[in-house]
Amino acid sequence: QVQLVESGGVLVQPGESLRLSCSVSVSIRSINAMAWYRQAPGKERELVATITSGGTTNYVDSEGRFTISRDNAKNTVTLQMNSLKPEDTAVYYCNAELIVVGPRRYVYWGQGTQVTVSS
Repeated sequence: QVQLVESGGVLVQPGESLRLSCSVSVSIRSINAMAWYRQAPGKERELVATITSGGTTNYVDSEGRFTISRDNAKNTVTLQMNSLKPEDTAVYYCNAELIVVGPRRYVYWGQGTQVTVSS
């Protein structure tokens, strides 16, 4: 079983930066894609950024403020968030997608970490 644990969520002021970390229980080299999602109160969970095993990244409405990266040696995926805005307030979830022969797709989720941006 793949386990994901997020950390780094905290209360910050608008305009400040924050780095979230996702620790993965298995080698992320075996994971097809890692992603960060977020869910604000009363809203649907939405995709923030993805990174494939090949290093390809994709961002959704980050306005260039977010950067997703991976550390294969440490089996971690991070989300660097700069110039945070109140609308960034949400629970941020780490996600792993594994596609195996079959074909079959497996999706794993972390427990989430709360990010609050408020003055």
